Amino acid sequence: MPRYARHLYRDGPHNPFPGIKALERRLGRAIPYQLGSNEGLDMPHRALSARFGNAVAELARGYGDAQALGVRQRLSAALDTPLDALLVDAGADSLIALALRATCEPGAAVVASAGTYPTFGYFALGQGCVMHEVAYRDAPGLLAPDLEALAEAANEQSARLVYLANPDNPSGHLHDDAAIQRLREALPETCTLLLDEAYHDFRPDAGSASAGAAWPGVIRLRTLSKAHGLAGLRIGYAIAEPEAVEIMHKVRIHYAVSSLALAAAETVLDHPDETREHIDAVIARRERLADWLRELGADVPTSDTNFVAVRLSEADTAARVHRELLEAGSLIHRPPHPALGHVLRISAVEDALRPGRLTALERALAE
Repeated sequence: MPRYARHLYRDGPHNPFPGIKALERRLGRAIPYQLGSNEGLDMPHRALSARFGNAVAELARGYGDAQALGVRQRLSAALDTPLDALLVDAGADSLIALALRATCEPGAAVVASAGTYPTFGYFALGQGCVMHEVAYRDAPGLLAPDLEALAEAANEQSARLVYLANPDNPSGHLHDDAAIQRLREALPETCTLLLDEAYHDFRPDAGSASAGAAWPGVIRLRTLSKAHGLAGLRIGYAIAEPEAVEIMHKVRIHYAVSSLALAAAETVLDHPDETREHIDAVIARRERLADWLRELGADVPTSDTNFVAVRLSEADTAARVHRELLEAGSLIHRPPHPALGHVLRISAVEDALRPGRLTALERALAE
């Protein structure tokens, strides 16, 4: 059985619109007169310029670089990752869908933890896959994906893909690289491990030598939404073996990433000190939030993300707290999956630490 969807083992399909930037690179010179494009290149954008400035208006007129070379070059240098092992797309969500399209045909079995990031299941079912879920390791002070159970289910079901968020969403639990490698080795040879590393930048070893490695049989996903603050612009990247990147390009929307998102990503990647400052501040707030909640008696597992999880005794209590906080104007996250209905996830923003902001949770913990 092949690792990727059978219909992709052929020459093509090839991107019919690689874009102006790719053509200029191939020619080795600029093309100043663009007379063959159907964008609104002559749109004056007076209103847009007045609100956002001329630079935004200029970027809005044309498609972005379909190959995202500027972003990939910066990531390649920062991570010591070859260019052909990097793929940029419209955020981690888009990359999840892309990985499923590249690896799975309708009816394919996929495996995930019951209650993990629900977008994976949403896309998997939309792709026609058959979902198999395994329980978290759920005990006082611990909420973690069960890697052995994931591997066992993958082998029992001859799964084409296993999804794992690491650090986990919604628990915040981190498995080290050695554990991930053991999981990969325990999976069927033709199964792909889709490793969602949206919160990678907050783990203590984020800058390790293996941070940019393309592991065999693994597609690693990252986002610029969390540590880099670009959630509204939708941009992220995958690290994978060149063969996997080539296959994913066959089913990728070539202009999925806007010119504005590409320019913003290049800018923040050119200023890593600002990103590092933000990460350090988030981690400090996360620890303050976790310590405060534990002082109130909450069960708060260790987190290596930009949020903390709170394990309550009952799902009904979590539902009530979630509802009361929302009525008071505070939105926290309660996983929609029944298996994790007793869990609440709170972002490590300064507002979460303001007196009275989490009163309903404080009351519940005092009961």
